[in-house]
Amino acid sequence: MSRTPPKVILAIAGFDPSSGAGITADLKTIAAHGLYGVCCITAVTVQTTQGVLRSEVLQPDLVRETLESLVADTQPAAVKIGMLGSGSIAREVTKFLKANSLANLVLDPVLRSSSGAELLDSEGLRILKEEIFGLADVVTPNLDEAAVLTGQAVTNEKEMELACRDLAKIGAKNIVLKGGHLAKPADLLAAGTANGQRFSWFRNQKVETRNTHGTGCAYSTSIACNLAVGESLDDAVLHARDYVGAALREAYDIGKGTGPINHFHWARQKD
Repeated sequence: MSRTPPKVILAIAGFDPSSGAGITADLKTIAAHGLYGVCCITAVTVQTTQGVLRSEVLQPDLVRETLESLVADTQPAAVKIGMLGSGSIAREVTKFLKANSLANLVLDPVLRSSSGAELLDSEGLRILKEEIFGLADVVTPNLDEAAVLTGQAVTNEKEMELACRDLAKIGAKNIVLKGGHLAKPADLLAAGTANGQRFSWFRNQKVETRNTHGTGCAYSTSIACNLAVGESLDDAVLHARDYVGAALREAYDIGKGTGPINHFHWARQKD
């Protein structure tokens, strides 16, 4: 008996060999949502739970051919973009997005790792702001990324609202500004409307754990998955928030540094 295939989610991001963030985290998140992930790797990193030691971007033509081949074979119901790495890769991804009409594009503007390693060069940042922002349906920066993108400090809820207004001027249609590092964690959805922006706050309980590696990747990918199955933007953000919260509460110690969240928190852990 033939089964109805799951919706396909395309992830475009870097490779984290410790499997906490990047493509591996994206694919785990997609599978946890019952969907099917295909991916295009933009860069490889030497990375552990203790940080990023080195990164190398792939050849732009390899990225282009991978993306073209994937969409010729499957029709993604959503796209998640994470680490691009360089201006040359960002340029190829921009050309691809303009040539293909893809729904539910979620951009997680990865600029540097939590350990401080730079993950996008200045040319890539320019293309991100001038080109890809306007193509994305949702942009999901954290506080530090929003500060770099706007050139303004983003350390509290008032500054988060101001940052969302500035990000909209850059070209972002809808923004989920992640405030997980605030003393009282809160995420802000700034949804674009005909009259400007509609703000919705998603307040969270702080989870006491050192195992937070890949939280942002999982959050943005979960939003893409939820949009792919027809959820409204508000529900997609709410359910992504709940998914990541549960994954943090059930996180485990892997490695000597910041361990990963538990993407399959609903599954029984085997000793």
